[in-house]
Amino acid sequence: MDRTTKDASPEAPTPLPAYAAGLRALAPSCGPVRLVAVDGHAGSGKSTFAARLSGALGGAPVVHLDDLATHDEPFGWTRSLRERVLEPLSRGADAVCPVYDWTARRFGPGRPVPCAPVVIVEGVGAGRAALRPFLARTLWMEMAPESAWARGRHRDGPALREFWDGWMRAETEHFAADPTRPFADEVVRQVPGGHQVLSGPMGPR
Repeated sequence: MDRTTKDASPEAPTPLPAYAAGLRALAPSCGPVRLVAVDGHAGSGKSTFAARLSGALGGAPVVHLDDLATHDEPFGWTRSLRERVLEPLSRGADAVCPVYDWTARRFGPGRPVPCAPVVIVEGVGAGRAALRPFLARTLWMEMAPESAWARGRHRDGPALREFWDGWMRAETEHFAADPTRPFADEVVRQVPGGHQVLSGPMGPR
């Protein structure tokens, strides 16, 4: 699948099975792996879409950045991701992703990440500048932050209200300093019954 040219239409939907086939045809970006980032605001549906994309890819491994983030450092996971996941994959070896327990506030047993033709990294900041040299493709979940955060708050309930107040500030600061959307290859929009991948130049919102 060729990278989208700058004059391509941003309103060209691609069916998910065809998009998955295109990802498999990309040149590897992290050793033998085609690393695909799914980024967007918290609550925008990244995990759901990543699971659907994984299924379309025949069960591609998914790395969840929520497993690497912590209460104290929600965006301080770059080094851990590179050392624990990306470096083994770049050598063609399986990796083990640390998994943070958000209730116990400590890391527990890691989760295996097999070295596969396509590996998905999903989470807020998955398309950050430090990771782009390793990425074959970057997707952005197209949803306004206020709508995404409202969905996330509803999903998590009042027990996490204080967490969400702090998270929204941290996320806003992160994307102000290191935006993903202008560098995304495609946007993903929710449509009745699923998702729609739209190709085209993103530019600032």
